[in-house]
Amino acid sequence: MKSSIYKSCAQVAVFSTVEKGLSFLYRIVLSRTIGAEGVGIYQICLTVFAVFLTAASSGVPVTVSRLMAKSNAERDARGKHGAVSAGIACTLAITMPVALILFLFRDSLGFLFSDGRCIDIFLLLLPGLILTAVYSVIRGSFWGNKQFLPYSLIELLEDAVMVICGVTLVWGVTDPVEGARGATLAVLVSYIFSFALSLLWYFRTGGRIVSPKKQLKPLLASAAPITVMRTSASVLNSAVAVLLPAFLVAGGLSNSEAIAIYGAAIGMAVPMLFIPSSAIGSIAVVVAPELSENYYKGNAAAVKHDVEKSVNAAVMIATLVVPLLFALGKPLSDFLYSNDLCGEIVQTSAFVVLPMCISMMTNTVLNSMNCEKRTLLYFCIGAALELTSIAVLTRFIGVYSYFCGMALSNTTVAALNLALLKKKCRGADMFAYAVKGLAVSGAASAFGWFLVGILQGLLPTVAIIIVAAPLVLGFTCAAGYLLKMFDLSRIFNFLRRKKEKEK
Repeated sequence: MKSSIYKSCAQVAVFSTVEKGLSFLYRIVLSRTIGAEGVGIYQICLTVFAVFLTAASSGVPVTVSRLMAKSNAERDARGKHGAVSAGIACTLAITMPVALILFLFRDSLGFLFSDGRCIDIFLLLLPGLILTAVYSVIRGSFWGNKQFLPYSLIELLEDAVMVICGVTLVWGVTDPVEGARGATLAVLVSYIFSFALSLLWYFRTGGRIVSPKKQLKPLLASAAPITVMRTSASVLNSAVAVLLPAFLVAGGLSNSEAIAIYGAAIGMAVPMLFIPSSAIGSIAVVVAPELSENYYKGNAAAVKHDVEKSVNAAVMIATLVVPLLFALGKPLSDFLYSNDLCGEIVQTSAFVVLPMCISMMTNTVLNSMNCEKRTLLYFCIGAALELTSIAVLTRFIGVYSYFCGMALSNTTVAALNLALLKKKCRGADMFAYAVKGLAVSGAASAFGWFLVGILQGLLPTVAIIIVAAPLVLGFTCAAGYLLKMFDLSRIFNFLRRKKEKEK
């Protein structure tokens, strides 16, 4: 069973890494074709759209997956189909009226955007609201059935379609508004593709639509807190998209300058800081159904094992990434975007990755253990800290107020989540490993900073990245090994057994 979980994690991680790599390269193309201003307009439209999509469906796929895991534990095949049917019914009941209302009252949407040029571009996404909400339910069924290969393949193909269409539509475009329009249209095409392919796969593999009555109440009860939390997160991002440029303008910048800074920060720097989310998401997708099934079976030992391994994996991923971002944030941003502000932000904010990874993973773990209301409360506390930081500090530190708020929010949520997990899983030890990760990240970041400082006077940017990246990563691994964050003996034993079998 453990080998199956590891295999599934590896499978999802590989596909997800390729998918995120495509998205990352696409961001580079966008930044170099439509510029920071175009990226800012595009990012604002996606941020506002995410609010409505999140409100319609964000809690449903996780809940569908958990209800299916519960049905598996109870050997209730009809309950699995009922969970999917209930999810589709709920999302359609919300998204269809919302899309119609937004279209009919499109002339009154100015209050949602910090830039009026975004409204017409945003309307292009309305059909995708309905299609993607339904796809999210089917995605939850993939998780619940532990069908990780089709899920990963469809996600990758969706991204590939978006990249191909987007590059085709924005290539040669010089106007930032037209560039943002083309990039947004590519997103809609990718939504149509994933919707059609996921439905085809669901029905071809025995999926059915049955009466949702039995599963509606438990689905709504469980999905509501998750949906509220994730919708609040989207509202928070949308508020940032309005407030941050407004505060920057109040500080003396023009509207175009403020949008360009917002585009560099949110459209360029944030994706770099979220690089570990690909691996975190891969682990969460695989572990969540297994954890839920063990939780409902009352298998405390298995739950404790799943929780410790999941959280420790998140810490390890962050520990490997933080020094690279801190040391190479500026050279990478210069090479990828030719944007100095992005590099400064990435280097300054690199350490937020550790609490961010912990909070992401622990949210998934706690939601799998029926703690949705507590995670919602903790999120609200973190969101209040983030908004306060933006409101109070933007006049003093500019766009960095957002990243200061991100650090306060994620650190608080991570600490609260870990404390709750400690109560839920007696004997689970996660704090010590997190402290080790922080220590290793700090030492490796200092090493990388000194190394890059030496190389900057000797080598060009690309050469600095090629030389420094493996050295920083090697130092991080060596420090982690000395602090016993991982055990190489398991790898050596595996290789030895494999060699013996070959003989």
